[in-house]
Amino acid sequence: MVGLGEKLRTLRLGKNLTQKQLGERIGISKYAVSMYELDSRAPSYEVLVKLAVFFRVSADYLLDINKPRCVSVEGLKEKQISAIVTLIETMRDD
Repeated sequence: MVGLGEKLRTLRLGKNLTQKQLGERIGISKYAVSMYELDSRAPSYEVLVKLAVFFRVSADYLLDINKPRCVSVEGLKEKQISAIVTLIETMRDD
């Protein structure tokens, strides 16, 4: 799992910005950017939204939230569903 700080730093460096420049662009201090990158402080909801908009990424990406994926098994027989479940469990064990 990659933390917010590492993601933020990577995104900032990808735009060739200093912490000060990023802070100026979204209305926060260089110190705040530094604290976020060090994972010493979490951004407020408002700042998180500003970061997501500025870098054109989702808040889920910044927070490393993975949405569960669903697969429809409608129309499959019980034996087929069981085979799919077994395959998924085997892949999780790797």
